[in-house]
This record gives sequence, structure tokens and C-alpha cells, in this order.
Amino acid sequence: MAHLLGTERERYVKKTFKSVARRYNMMNHLMTFGVDILLRKEVMRIAKLRNGETLLDIGAGTGDLSREARHTCPGAGINAVDFSLEMMAAGKDWKNIHRCQADALALPFSHNTFDVVVSGYLVRNVVDLDAALAEQYRVLKSGGRLVVLDTTRPRWKPLNPLIKFYFRYVIPNLGRLFTGNSEAYTYLTQSSENFISAEDLADSLRRCGFTGVNFRVRMLGTMAIHSASKRP
Repeated sequence: MAHLLGTERERYVKKTFKSVARRYNMMNHLMTFGVDILLRKEVMRIAKLRNGETLLDIGAGTGDLSREARHTCPGAGINAVDFSLEMMAAGKDWKNIHRCQADALALPFSHNTFDVVVSGYLVRNVVDLDAALAEQYRVLKSGGRLVVLDTTRPRWKPLNPLIKFYFRYVIPNLGRLFTGNSEAYTYLTQSSENFISAEDLADSLRRCGFTGVNFRVRMLGTMAIHSASKRP
């Protein structure tokens, strides 16, 4: 499933998120023991969003990161896009958040539109990572900030067997128990295990033209928050 490429992968990802939309937030909190909530707060601290600025949340899903941005900076303009209408429909309280359906590879915005671009658990699911990062670079204003939260390959070798067991057996069974869909969570864990390392993602950001690229690793080395800026 995670090995699928191109349009076949795109169709599968859409189908997967459509099937888990209603229980997506609950499963995220359950799988991460609630740490995903803290990581979204950290994303916004890094983004340093200010009143009067505009933010784009790509792959916004049910809107958790968009709502964190609104809570952090009520005077900012918050925009959310996702290619799954079902995911956005499953979200609650979109007040003062502008949202639309859009593909991360073809964002419906002009060049140099946003002060901040953020995403949570998006980049490992896109069919063309470099194209997705190039789009994020394009819609950022000169000097704008990018913050990316996603899984990364486990880094702590002594814990790798335990982490793999959790990914391959515990999470799919939690998915079956709470959503009735173990296949979807088998894909989600496979996409995490097969995704590039934090260092490789940092290199991809630099190749796309971003400057000041940095990252911090969280959750026993299984998640990373990357930050960067568009060249002034």
C-alpha cells in the first residue's frame, strides 16, 4: 500500500482518509498518547504567527492545526486546504478559518501570498514531495516561514524493535477496534516507516530554495518538526 506511486497512490490515500475521517482525531490522540496536541502547539510557537499576518495550513484535515493557529493568534488570517472534503467535514468549529478543497501539488493561490505555511502529517502522503515543497515555497511571501510536522524514521536503534512492533501490530489493531478499519492504519504506519529521514527532508527543503532549515525530533525519534524560510 505505502509502495504505491502516482495516481494509484493518490486514489488510495484519498480513499484511506475518507474512511477514517470521523474517528481521525480520536485515533491521533490515542496513537500518540495525546502528544500530537503538544506538537501542534510547538508548531505554532516555531511559526511565530503575528496579528495581521496570513497563514496557510496545507493538508488541514479536520482542522486541529488551523484551530491552534486561530487560538494562538486571533488577529491573523487563517486559511485551510485539504484534498479530502470528508476530512474537512468531520472537523468542528471552523469559525474565522477560510477553507477550501485543494491538492497540495496545485495550490489555488497566487505567488507570494502567505506569511506562514504549516502542515501536519501531510508530506509523507504526497505523491511528489519536491513538487509539494515547491508549491509551498511559491505561495510563501519573501522571507515567509514554513513549519512542517510529520513522522520520520525512528532514530533510537535500541528501541527500534519496540517501535516497529507498535507500528506494525498495535496501531492497526487499535484502528480495527476503534474505526473498524485496520487496513487504513496499516497504510498510515507503513507510510511512516517508509518515509525519508529528518535529515533527508531537510535536504529536500534546501534543494527547493528554503534557507535557515532546521529540525527537531520528538516522540522517541519517530516525529520531526522542520522549520525554514523563503529567501528574502
